[in-house]
Amino acid sequence: MQLSNVLSLDCTKSAVPCSSKKRALELISEIAAAHLDQNPQPLFECMLNREKMGTTGIGNGIAIPHGRISNSDQAIAVLIQCQEAIDFDAIDNQPVDLLFALFVPEEQCKEHLKTLASMAEKLGNKQVCKQLRHATSDQELYHILTDES
Repeated sequence: MQLSNVLSLDCTKSAVPCSSKKRALELISEIAAAHLDQNPQPLFECMLNREKMGTTGIGNGIAIPHGRISNSDQAIAVLIQCQEAIDFDAIDNQPVDLLFALFVPEEQCKEHLKTLASMAEKLGNKQVCKQLRHATSDQELYHILTDES
């Protein structure tokens, strides 16, 4: 699946001031909720519940928070580049500055495991991460991540 199928420019934010993991998840929820025309609280709670099962901080300054949503039939992604790295309880104990969140409809979880895998693979590329960290606009971030070449 192409990342541009789930990530839109309005859900891509650069240089976001974040003070904590909780605040980052709140911001992600607000961005996704605005895009889906929904209340952000259930989105926040589903990510928080997922974090309680184990951190989504995968290391190298990257986190991939995700959750299931029940009142939508479309998957949605949110990309945030933090202004300053934040403590995220990542598996390598390093702070996180790139967050790629994915919300998927309950009945489409299996299909979107591929999206998560594709995202993790893209973020596993050191060159892509370097470009994302040096991006200076939402547009630049979006193009780096959705470039399917």
